[in-house]
Amino acid sequence: MFGHVRRTKCLCLCEFVANEMNRLSRRICSPEYAKISRATAIALGFIRGRMYRDAVNRCVNILLYYPEGCSANCAYCGLAKRRPGQYHEKSFIHVDWPLYPFDQIIDGINHAPGYVKRSCISMITNGKAGDDTIKMARRLKKETEVPVSVLLSPTLIKEDDLVVLKDMGVDKVGIALDLANKQLFERYRGNGVGGPHRYERYWQTMETSLKVFGRYQVGVHLMVGMGETEYEMVRLMDELWNMGVANHLFSFYAEDGSVLADRPQPPWSSYLRIQLARYLIESGRSRHNDMGFDPEGRITHFGLEETVLMEIINSGTPFMTTGCLGPDGRVACNRPFGNCLPGPRQWNYPYLPNGEELGLVIEKIFLKG
Repeated sequence: MFGHVRRTKCLCLCEFVANEMNRLSRRICSPEYAKISRATAIALGFIRGRMYRDAVNRCVNILLYYPEGCSANCAYCGLAKRRPGQYHEKSFIHVDWPLYPFDQIIDGINHAPGYVKRSCISMITNGKAGDDTIKMARRLKKETEVPVSVLLSPTLIKEDDLVVLKDMGVDKVGIALDLANKQLFERYRGNGVGGPHRYERYWQTMETSLKVFGRYQVGVHLMVGMGETEYEMVRLMDELWNMGVANHLFSFYAEDGSVLADRPQPPWSSYLRIQLARYLIESGRSRHNDMGFDPEGRITHFGLEETVLMEIINSGTPFMTTGCLGPDGRVACNRPFGNCLPGPRQWNYPYLPNGEELGLVIEKIFLKG
């Protein structure tokens, strides 16, 4: 009998501790807390570190956090609901995102090095995210000096929310369309993986965002290497730029434990060609109708004389990361090593490529692949 009482007390104590831990974990969430990328934590001085070729992260990348996580199940995403592991343990874009009080993040921004030119809040697909994003954006605008962007979750966001964000001073928004056509979107983000996202909803939010924020204040994330052809991606980039939407390019880069963990990155030569095509379109030098494509959809010419084209390639600029600009007119959201390992061959250079890196680009860009 005495042993039974002791066991009962022990079980009650364990249950009490578990309940208290659950209660506390529910309180440690946005908007009072947020995750930031490891590169951001280095930039703000929260952790020690040095990056390849002294790259710096020019944007404070902020990710909303809830213990229950994201309700979406995108096949390539590290935060996917069905990816094994507890949400707080999951990596995103291949790195840990440490969790900090939002007060500390704001203080870090106010004491950040001069190269930090923007902050960006990334929503996740969680019913609380819309209201909390607005609360956090309002604090960033009131309590810091750098411009504020929001990476939207179209599945959650409403037109009224966009107006509120614009009115409080958010100057740019992004939308992670990711896939080059509806079929790929549905396969990897929608019904194909039991996810809540719908292609039409993303386009609708993009068009509404243009009305609210204006031309070229809206950016779309596009991921190369998901089964699209170079022609499909170039045609989409041309269409988006014509609408007033900037193209922010990524390469697919598999997350361990995700549905697509075994899928390889796209051929580097193919990604380089798409980067160059984007630059030519957005600088007004060429259009997809001016370019040539082979039967497999690979780019065969860019609609420019070779000497002019090589001059542009040798500048190195087309192969740098594309993202929201800072007040200095340069890309602020440069996401160092976000979709490749550090080294001379990179899918997005966070700085101007040097001679060795440009030599590799010139060697590979016109190869089939």
